[in-house]
Amino acid sequence: MSSGNGATRIPRSRTPAGRFLRRRVNRVVAAVLLSFGLLCPDAHAYPARIQVFVANSGSDTVTVYDTRMREVVATVRVGRSPVGVGAAPDGDRVYVTNELSDTVTVIDARTYATLATVPVGVHPFGVAVTGSHAYVTNFGADNVTVIDTETNTVTRQIPVGRFPHSPVASPDGRRVYVTNNGAASVSVIDTGSDRVVGTLPVGRFPAGIAINTGGDHAYVATTGANSVDAITLSAPPLRATHEVGQTPIGVAVTPRGQVYVANAGSDTVSLLGRNPPGPIPVQDEPEGLAAAPDSSYVFVTNSASGSMSVIDIATNTVIETVPVGSEPEGLAVTS
Repeated sequence: MSSGNGATRIPRSRTPAGRFLRRRVNRVVAAVLLSFGLLCPDAHAYPARIQVFVANSGSDTVTVYDTRMREVVATVRVGRSPVGVGAAPDGDRVYVTNELSDTVTVIDARTYATLATVPVGVHPFGVAVTGSHAYVTNFGADNVTVIDTETNTVTRQIPVGRFPHSPVASPDGRRVYVTNNGAASVSVIDTGSDRVVGTLPVGRFPAGIAINTGGDHAYVATTGANSVDAITLSAPPLRATHEVGQTPIGVAVTPRGQVYVANAGSDTVSLLGRNPPGPIPVQDEPEGLAAAPDSSYVFVTNSASGSMSVIDIATNTVIETVPVGSEPEGLAVTS
């Protein structure tokens, strides 16, 4: 039977057997809709879709992995040597830095279409996105390019420290923090004025950086010190150092505050804490890290293996290894 708008309806039955069958059919339909993200009784518990976008620097592509279907759903061609990935807060767009093209590719996260290609600085590396702007670290130019996300045009170049590596935006979007790999520091950018308003000293060769959901702590992977610096962002900032594996590069914080670190030289992932578990073995040269918005999984790119490890946060074990492109580096999770 079809309703006036063309939708198919299941006819109701007044018999007990019919009611039982209808309830069973409804449960099955609901389960199918939930699995595809089409039915969402609680938007926070059941995001419509959680996707991971992985930049494959060796194959000039971005792999899109659907965490509910547990499969790769798209491969998007971008510029030369894509390295960093940043997602807009609403999850509708993804920004990819193309290091050898000196550009940023803007991708529609729903259709996977390329919306724009934006020229930026020399050797763009990382990107962080606020509600209105994307901030791109230009490793070869010692500055940050600011892109208006409404028009996909460059509005400013902000000088920072030497060899800017990775940026991260505060949860409220008022600050962007940039690791300066060649200056052992983090530049603090005020997004209202797009100017550097502070500099935080950290360990040698800072790389990845993440901020907790409360916005009061930043975690910096210091590659040259085999450690992570935990920094309180209140004034005056306080810094504590945690030893991890060899050559830490990526770092991510879950919504519950768990801090994970990718150790490229040890082929492991570390978890910070008072009584942390042992290192989690992954594949060769883990570099990028990102956490799911529901604190379910952590995703790790293994650059030398062309794969992404999926770590179950509940057990801190790898539950799946997903083949992606060649030399995957940065990644971002959208929902």
